[in-house]
Amino acid sequence: MKLSTKGQYGVRAMYDLAQLYGGAPQSVKCIAERQGIPEAYLEQLIAPLRKAGLVLSIRGAQGGYILAREPAAISVGAILRALEGPLAATECVVSECERANGCAMHALWLRIHRGVNEVMDSISLQDMLEDAARCCQEAESEVSKVSEV
Repeated sequence: MKLSTKGQYGVRAMYDLAQLYGGAPQSVKCIAERQGIPEAYLEQLIAPLRKAGLVLSIRGAQGGYILAREPAAISVGAILRALEGPLAATECVVSECERANGCAMHALWLRIHRGVNEVMDSISLQDMLEDAARCCQEAESEVSKVSEV
């Protein structure tokens, strides 16, 4: 299973909004610049994220987009499903498959499907923020060790 740029860019944009959670609404232009995403493409991604209830649009001169919920309440799985549709290795696990009963392949694809969705749903934007903070702390620790020598 390979995620399209839609999913990759969507997660990056949502992570960007998570970093600024509680602050001012962010324009698509600013998000796009910070994340290296083409602005026109990001405009197309915002609509399904809004429809899924993951972002809110704030109108006006100081308007833009904010997360609809706190970062801990938004999973990577929710973001990807809003943009990509069902996260499945094959079509037979998300639609009626005539070979589903007793088919070893169907059982395999179903196990993969469940595992991928479980992982995606277990990672929130808050988890990503904490992982990034941990990485920064580790990098700073390594730099200070080197400068002490």
